Amino acid sequence: MKNLIKSATLLVVMMAAFTACTDRTQELITYEANVPVYMPFDEFRASFEKSAPIEISHPGKMYFKDGYLFINEYGKGIHVIDNSDPSNPEKVAFYEIMGNVDMAISGNVLFADSYVDLLSIDITDIDNPVEIDRLENVFPEIVPEGDLWYPYAMVDKSKGVIVDWEVKKITEKMDEYGNGGMIYRGGMDFMMNAEAAGNWTGGAGTGGSMARFMLNEDYLYVIAVPIRLKTVDITTASDMTVIDSVDVPRNMETLFRLENKLFVGTTTGMLIFDLVKPQKPVQISSYDHLTACDPVVVDGQYAYVTLRTGNMCNNGQNLLEVIDISSITNPYLVKSYPMFNPHGLGTDGDLLFVCDGAAGLKIYDKSNPLAIITSQIAHYPDFDTYDVIPMNGVLMLVGEGGIYQYDYSDPENIIQISHIAITEE
Repeated sequence: MKNLIKSATLLVVMMAAFTACTDRTQELITYEANVPVYMPFDEFRASFEKSAPIEISHPGKMYFKDGYLFINEYGKGIHVIDNSDPSNPEKVAFYEIMGNVDMAISGNVLFADSYVDLLSIDITDIDNPVEIDRLENVFPEIVPEGDLWYPYAMVDKSKGVIVDWEVKKITEKMDEYGNGGMIYRGGMDFMMNAEAAGNWTGGAGTGGSMARFMLNEDYLYVIAVPIRLKTVDITTASDMTVIDSVDVPRNMETLFRLENKLFVGTTTGMLIFDLVKPQKPVQISSYDHLTACDPVVVDGQYAYVTLRTGNMCNNGQNLLEVIDISSITNPYLVKSYPMFNPHGLGTDGDLLFVCDGAAGLKIYDKSNPLAIITSQIAHYPDFDTYDVIPMNGVLMLVGEGGIYQYDYSDPENIIQISHIAITEE
């Protein structure tokens, strides 16, 4: 009898639930939203090609290797610049890579993102690059940015890769609880010897401080989504494999490696990973700060971090922070300095180069970490700066005005030696 009563009660509950579901009020609503523009997967994955040099209009990340400077054209590909003579850089090619933001080079292989995929490209002959592998869906949430004044409509990933958005009126059903089809999207910003062939050395090149790709011998670390770090085995560049994935409860932005440690800049601090087993990074410590965008570079005993406010970095501060990492498991703040809106930075010996946004390039003597702000060597104001690579007395800088290079071999007499201007689209 008890079982019969239980069964009857369960039936009544199920009928009530079913009735509630079917009686739920729905209405049609019409609104304007960012509607995805798809490119079929087969067309997208056959899109890589090399073209003649084009004008630089929206420079992003940069990378230097064996006399060549590679400049990302945001979302479109990579400019290849012969920089064997930094006073006379020459654009020699453009690699068309849809959705490209980041890159790294090991030996004669260029690794680059292309929206959701990771490419490996043989650049033994700089004029005849060959795509040798494509690892699909390494960056599953990466899409271009739409109009920030409108919501984003529902996405159907089976239709292809999202390459753009169109603001359109759409009509959909919405129930009394307000459940429609709108979603938010991923983002491309979580927001860089001169003969044509056979001149590549082994090992990795050098990237700027805003990089989210970092090489370590036979491994490439990539920030796949803001909370996920992936390790890609590139032992055979024509057969790449993701072998590890680490999730962290923070939004990661930049990567910097020093020997067997990986330093990760996040919006809420710096994470330090041990790379004793390079195929599997293990977090060993962290340094916390208020919410702010956060690239990091490391030089010996100290890490240098810039914090800035911005569209994706609300509630932050504009600071340069110096962090003592002599105890790698217990990093601590030594000193913080006010800045205007700092972005990328770099070091070489006692010199510290800071891209302070619209306040320009600032160069400091960092030999005394407690007196950096009073040890400014040079200041180039009135142009918007993004990131730098200092190397062997030459500073390569990317900013909204284009590509600038400075000779700092004599720190008391730093001079600009070249400039490649941007062309407005």
